[in-house]
Amino acid sequence: MNLAEGRRADVGPPTTGSPPMRSHSPSAAEAAAEVRQAQALPPDHTQAILEVTKEVAGVLKSSGCPFALVGSVAVYAYGIPVGLQHDTDFVVRREDAEKVTGLLRERGLEVVEPPEDWLVKARKDGEQIDLIFALAGRPVTTELLDRALTLPVDSVHMPVIDPTDLMTGRLAALSEHHCDYGPLLPVARGLRERVDWDLVRHETADKPMAAAFLYLLELLDVIPPHDGRAEGGRSDE
Repeated sequence: MNLAEGRRADVGPPTTGSPPMRSHSPSAAEAAAEVRQAQALPPDHTQAILEVTKEVAGVLKSSGCPFALVGSVAVYAYGIPVGLQHDTDFVVRREDAEKVTGLLRERGLEVVEPPEDWLVKARKDGEQIDLIFALAGRPVTTELLDRALTLPVDSVHMPVIDPTDLMTGRLAALSEHHCDYGPLLPVARGLRERVDWDLVRHETADKPMAAAFLYLLELLDVIPPHDGRAEGGRSDE
């Protein structure tokens, strides 16, 4: 018997009484499950979203209206590694919405007014843009926009929401129906030295999900324990 025949014999049917040999190849069901899981994950649109962000920021600059970048792209601007998969978000004052949306239409963007009365949506090259007038039910004010920091976003400078306002808005939006702490943890870790946590506590004092997240940050040694000195607050009126 030659060596080739010997190898074929090794992988042939087992002799009577021997346990069946287990294949290391995934079954058809396992392979199908992996395909479904991969399809369920949204693709990484980071560069495409950044390009749209820069274009919209240019339009907003030309409008003369105050604005600021928020959402996941703002987190990216602060140097926190996140994959951009959904959209880009800007905050503007409600009274500037008509002027801003008119300029976006002139640049060829499709503008959509959704049922929600706190934002306007736009589309460009398949990417979504949200122009937001209220963060977690709180109107966007000139004071909030004045606190924004000018940062480079993929080499284009634009105003980015202040870190404390960013965390406050994220935590205030948590609810029983939407309470995913996973994406918030790396943001809190990355911004912990830039955020006024006492002010965040004060601004979200009536939000149980926010209080629970802040307590979790204390247990993880991300922020110092609350000592009860979070008095006062910041007024945007």
